[in-house]
Amino acid sequence: MDSLLYLAGLVVLFLLWIKVKGLDYVIVHQRWIFVCLFLLPLSVIFDVYYYVRAWLIFKMCSAPKLHDQRVRDIQRQVREWRKDGSKTYMCTGRPGWLTVSLRVGKYKKTHKNIMINMMDILEVDTKRQVVRVEPLANMGQVTALLTSIGWTLPVLPELDDLTVGGLVMGTGIESSSHIYGLFQHICVAFELVLADGSLVRCTEEENPDLFHAVPWSCGTLGFLVAAEIKIIPAKPWVKLRYEPVRGLENICKRFTEASEDKQNSFVEGLQYSRDTAVIMTGTLTDHAEPDKINRIGLHFKPWFFKHVEGYLKGDYAGVEYIPLRQYYHRHTRSIFWELQDIIPFGNNPIFRWLFGWMVPPKISLLKLTQGETIRRLYEQHHVVQDMLVPMKNLQDAITRFHQDIDVYPLWLCPFLLPPGRGMVHPKGQEEELYVDIGAYGEPKVKHFEAKASTRQLEKFVRDVHGFQMLYADVYMNREEFWEMFDGQLYHRLRDELGCKEAFPEVYDKICKSARH
Repeated sequence: MDSLLYLAGLVVLFLLWIKVKGLDYVIVHQRWIFVCLFLLPLSVIFDVYYYVRAWLIFKMCSAPKLHDQRVRDIQRQVREWRKDGSKTYMCTGRPGWLTVSLRVGKYKKTHKNIMINMMDILEVDTKRQVVRVEPLANMGQVTALLTSIGWTLPVLPELDDLTVGGLVMGTGIESSSHIYGLFQHICVAFELVLADGSLVRCTEEENPDLFHAVPWSCGTLGFLVAAEIKIIPAKPWVKLRYEPVRGLENICKRFTEASEDKQNSFVEGLQYSRDTAVIMTGTLTDHAEPDKINRIGLHFKPWFFKHVEGYLKGDYAGVEYIPLRQYYHRHTRSIFWELQDIIPFGNNPIFRWLFGWMVPPKISLLKLTQGETIRRLYEQHHVVQDMLVPMKNLQDAITRFHQDIDVYPLWLCPFLLPPGRGMVHPKGQEEELYVDIGAYGEPKVKHFEAKASTRQLEKFVRDVHGFQMLYADVYMNREEFWEMFDGQLYHRLRDELGCKEAFPEVYDKICKSARH
């Protein structure tokens, strides 16, 4: 009883402190308090609810029946919008704070919201080697189900909360992409509700133009209601090799060699400074050496990027065996390395043992509670960007990142980009090896200015025929945007399918210069 009274007293004092200081002050200057006391428990409740719900629906085999009903409801909403005169653009009714993107779309308030409540795994077809899923099914759900029955996606993007719809309409990448390409390249079919309310299926053979135009279109050609994605047999372990490398030229040379070697199931680099990095190569295996097993997904384990840094500081190579699903979500607990700015002591062993099982807080809840003050601070003093550049330009690209933003660690992830007709493809007609350079954190460069620095990076990426991931802040003007991306097929289909009156152009939906 005494302990309960003591706890209640602490809560009262905490609430009084918030009242005196103001909620904005506490959220900005002591955000970890709010995150630890409120967002972490709420995140656990969110996860438990969605996992139990998905498991029950799939086991009861009711998802396909409910799916058809939900598709008809979306078609009804679109036809009602047309009947009412098509006065505004349409968009999904999913709140902007629920998306993984740091951008909060203001268009949700002015456009017609079409409610799309579709978050289920519909079917796993092991004969055809495809899984059919709804757009709001996330990577956490997909890996939990597929790995339990011995299958996996060839490209399984890192964070649990990334949805199939976001990865199709935007893009996705993983350390196996040097073999399989981007997430769009493992998709074999899309089902969409178009601007006239019709339901269309598209594949390489059926409506192929639409199939190629959908990726990177950000929901501006229609509403995705299902996707069929390739699956491959899984093995229980990843044999991961850690190799510290020093000197920028050596880093780029070794990373390129590892990426070109298709015997490596996985290739990834973490660059901790301009001239230091750890390159990781992994292979799938059925067996593990017991004394080299590292279950990195356990809540008390060090954050993965800190664990990797240990090989650099100790200047030694190493080999470990990691359970497959834990490898896929190796950066989830620390949201790559973003969580260290939110909970500075989050990697402390005591915190990990006591509270690590609740980490990470949901990105959607962080967005919902950040307020305008934090949003402005993040925009001006924080970088979250993924730039995709040809592997041959990696050394110049890292030098450019160092000069313009000086953010470390950098995430290096190779991918194979095949020729195509959509918005993103190589300059020629041959497949080409690219690399995703991910920069997430506070710039250390002097006199950093978000718009000017990002525009410098964007220009470099355009000049080498690279691409910018569209979840992040994009500062290009319209001409520069369509110089980076191939809009020929996209614009033709928008004309043919009546999209111009129904959906904004992708540039107007995501670029800051179009929204401000």
